[in-house]
Amino acid sequence: MPQPPSNVAEYSVSEISAALKRTVEDTFGHVRVRGEISGYRGPHSSGHAYFALKDDRAKLEAVIWRTSMARLRFRPEEGMEVIAVGKLTTFPGSSKYQIVIETLEPAGVGALMALLEERRKKLAAEGLFDQARKRPLPYLPGVIGVVTSPTGAVIRDILHRLADRFPVHVLVWPVRVQGETSAAEVAAAIAGFSALAPGGPVPRPDLLIVARGGGSLEDLWGFNEEIVVRAAAASDIPLISAVGHETDTTLIDFASDLRAPTPTGAAEMAVPVRAELLAAVGGLGQRLEGAAYRHIEARRRELRAATRGLPRLDDLLAIPRRSFDELAARLGRGLGANTLAHRARLGRSASLLTPVVLARRIERARDRLAGLSERQGRALDVHAERKRALFTRTAQRLRIEPIGERVRHGRDRLVEIDGRVGRAFIRIVERRRDRLDRAWRLAETLSYRSVLARGFALVTDGAGQPIRSALSVAAGDPLTIEFQDGKVGALAAGTPAPPKPKTRSKPKTPSQESLF
Repeated sequence: MPQPPSNVAEYSVSEISAALKRTVEDTFGHVRVRGEISGYRGPHSSGHAYFALKDDRAKLEAVIWRTSMARLRFRPEEGMEVIAVGKLTTFPGSSKYQIVIETLEPAGVGALMALLEERRKKLAAEGLFDQARKRPLPYLPGVIGVVTSPTGAVIRDILHRLADRFPVHVLVWPVRVQGETSAAEVAAAIAGFSALAPGGPVPRPDLLIVARGGGSLEDLWGFNEEIVVRAAAASDIPLISAVGHETDTTLIDFASDLRAPTPTGAAEMAVPVRAELLAAVGGLGQRLEGAAYRHIEARRRELRAATRGLPRLDDLLAIPRRSFDELAARLGRGLGANTLAHRARLGRSASLLTPVVLARRIERARDRLAGLSERQGRALDVHAERKRALFTRTAQRLRIEPIGERVRHGRDRLVEIDGRVGRAFIRIVERRRDRLDRAWRLAETLSYRSVLARGFALVTDGAGQPIRSALSVAAGDPLTIEFQDGKVGALAAGTPAPPKPKTRSKPKTPSQESLF
């Protein structure tokens, strides 16, 4: 049955979709929506993020384009309650409407604190906050690395306090301490300091300080990011966190080796007081000197007491002197008796030396000599036979082939020994070169020219001798003033002022040049 004619307008699907899109965008051109993030899986490969906002009764599709994603102050997470600002639009391809988010922020400080607490528990479960991982700080660091903004008052406070307590070499790694790139820059600075090689052109710090002034929770949020906490935990250098004031707490405080209440407090924890160290060393030196003096005096008293207990020299020599005198008196009689005894023995021996006795002894010696001559001939034959057998065995061993093998073996051993000698000589030369370099650097450090490089000058008289007192210079004396880059001649004018009485004052300590 045909339909009756009607005056209702007819639209295509595309026209209806376009009309709905214009209506929604005109009516909800800029809205602020509060809801819980659902279905968030991180940015897509294109850089856009797709998820939904929901409450207990409804659900709204949401999208954050790549350009807006890069401007977010924090990263969205599943289940987080947020406030989204953007505009509503429709997607004709699926007859859905969605919100295109331009800015996104947590729904109040409570949400940030909940996120912070959840992140703290997660990192603590991984062991990043364990006390066993904390390392002691070096007692007297030679180089301190500071990660902070170069334009704020924090770096000035740190440098001023270090100069007052104990001047050391300070390296500043400039970073942003607030904003989108703050966390990445701080993490890169910590990793960069750890990557410096000891003994390289840039000295490797012995201690790191990560510092920032006070601020709100949002301002300090960069130091709660996982990338910063993990960088602090992985640092090879002991680290002090000085973020915010004493009441401010960030996650980097838990991962650092020590937390300072303020940046100035971090400088105080980093180095001891130089004046106190000098006073302590001076006191110990005086105590050592007094102890040594008392020890020497005690030993001197003991020596004197022992000396008084020793007998006199005449008493010690009395008995040996008497024994010597008695022996000297007996010596003459003993020599006479000894002479008579030897004369009697000589007489008995002479009575035995008659011609008959001598003839018998000569005959026995002649018979013995004849027997020895016969034995000598037989012994020579036996010895010659033994040597001939030994020569035969040696000749069999000394063939050409074994000798060649021994020569080759000796040549190979000689080459090996020569290589070892060469390598040993190279190692010795390298060690001597290292010692020479260290001695040369020490000589340059101790040279007075390094003092001239800091702005001082050397004044000498006409003979080229250094002048150490103004009282030794008269008016009109020729002087030579040596600077770092050359010498200048001068004449003394006027008379030197009398020396001022010395007053006790706080020793001046060198301060680091300003970075600004």
